[in-house]
Amino acid sequence: MVIPGRKSDTRVTEARGASIDSAPTGSPKVGSPEGGSAKIGMAASAGSPEGGSAAPVGAWRTATVKVVDHPGPNAVRLVLDVPDRIDHLPGQHYVVRLRAEDGYTAQRSYSVASAPHEAGVELFVERLPDGEVSGFLADGVQVGDQLEVRGPIGGWFVWRGNSQALAVGGGTGVVPLVAMLRHAVHIGRPELLRMAVSARTYQELPYARELLSGGAIVALTRGVHPAVTRAAGRLAAADVLSLITSDTTGFVCGSAAFADGASTLLVQAGLGADAIRVERFGATGS
Repeated sequence: MVIPGRKSDTRVTEARGASIDSAPTGSPKVGSPEGGSAKIGMAASAGSPEGGSAAPVGAWRTATVKVVDHPGPNAVRLVLDVPDRIDHLPGQHYVVRLRAEDGYTAQRSYSVASAPHEAGVELFVERLPDGEVSGFLADGVQVGDQLEVRGPIGGWFVWRGNSQALAVGGGTGVVPLVAMLRHAVHIGRPELLRMAVSARTYQELPYARELLSGGAIVALTRGVHPAVTRAAGRLAAADVLSLITSDTTGFVCGSAAFADGASTLLVQAGLGADAIRVERFGATGS
């Protein structure tokens, strides 16, 4: 899709993630105790951590926008009709590419919120200051527009729904967790997925009601809300201790600071570092 009114010297400071930013709105740091933190490796393999065949990979397609919804002043939820779509796995992402009349292109990756069985590909985008891609998707896209997309992509941070999982997300890092939740409900195995999520306020937590309905522990660090019974404060090891079993795989998604803190928290709660899959996102660009 052509970027209207683009200045020739514009460059984007967005990066990989559910909604892209180094410190996304609603994604607080997790408290890290003294004594350092465990380092969690990120694999480059396209194979699923649960075993089985390699994760699916899609080519570039021209998608049609079917739904445009603004759940907040700085966010947009898009549902795309992707022709010849390859079913994704929960945790995978899509690349969206915008093209200017002078040939300049800008592309960013967004985690998929929809489950594989759903008809469309659902993306949640947070508008960022000076974000060329997120700003256009949040403010300029209308139903019926066409977007260049590529996906699904990613094989490390995927959950097939056949193993015990504990998913931890901060702010917009909850988006791939929503895909996991919807998939678990669809296949009739919601007991396999445990979730703990965090945001500054209830209003800044994407899919808050859906996550609460799915049994997620919700930690709000800068506010209270009647729907959240937990006392305000950062996620702690005590929150997840009872959610971990001997065969649990951990999934952590959020800003770099959140992901590092949450990974340390899981290790302290008894989950092995080699059982944790991390999806970090942060600002890049020139």
